[in-house]
Amino acid sequence: MKAVMDIQEIRQYLPHRYPFLLIDRVLEFTPGEHLVGIKNISYNEPQFTGHFPKRVIMPGVLILESLAQATGLLAFKSVTELHSDNALYYLAGIDNARFKRPVEPGDQLRLEVTIVKNKRNFWKFKGTATVDGEEVVSADILCVHQEMPE
Repeated sequence: MKAVMDIQEIRQYLPHRYPFLLIDRVLEFTPGEHLVGIKNISYNEPQFTGHFPKRVIMPGVLILESLAQATGLLAFKSVTELHSDNALYYLAGIDNARFKRPVEPGDQLRLEVTIVKNKRNFWKFKGTATVDGEEVVSADILCVHQEMPE
């Protein structure tokens, strides 16, 4: 499937950089509604040297961070703001997180996020990550948009 956003455009919206940029491409995007992105899981990523050396799996918190980054993209793109040093979406909370199976190198995470509510600077999203159509994790994700002082 052709990318709606490639890594170059993603970098314009998200402040994250290697090794913490955890979304590689956006496949679908509807402003104010939903976004579908992917994260390719590769053995040479730094977390795999210690998690776990005998059976490498993607840390659950990094899967949730991938979903959170997808929500940041959805929010920024929905209000058509490019990332600036003065505007950030902070992760404010994660509710109802449920992990279903481990994620290993060679997997491709499909990250699906939907806006549930947006009130002032607070956003609530529903996020689901899957591998080959099988659910890996689902969670409700809360973010806050904040302008930083110059």
